[in-house]
Amino acid sequence: MTVSVEEVFDKAPFIQLLGYVLEDWGEGWVETSLRLAPKHLQQHGYVHAGVLTTMADHTSGGAASTLIPEGHSILTAQLTMHLLRPARGEALRCRAEVVKPGRTLIVTEADVYCDDDHVGRFLATMASIPRPL
Repeated sequence: MTVSVEEVFDKAPFIQLLGYVLEDWGEGWVETSLRLAPKHLQQHGYVHAGVLTTMADHTSGGAASTLIPEGHSILTAQLTMHLLRPARGEALRCRAEVVKPGRTLIVTEADVYCDDDHVGRFLATMASIPRPL
């Protein structure tokens, strides 16, 4: 592993703003969590779909980052989020895994849970690109 997963989370201002926490990681996978607050909710009191999708996207990007060479970075090329049920609870957790590694394109999937409810399934293609200077 040549890319720091911690860096993927520590250097992303939007991720810091929302409060996602890197819990654990290994080669080809990452787990994150989020303690829910009123700022994460939409008008009906459910967790906003954007919060769920951002969590799955960034967690998947972290998983892909564990497989790329030094000097590269991950950008999302395509994503699909399936919202399985409204999310309401105390916390979110997400586990993302690489489904198909590649030199330039990496396919990932992620599952998002709100407390014990499975609330989202995510599939994405991540692009490995030379890191901007």
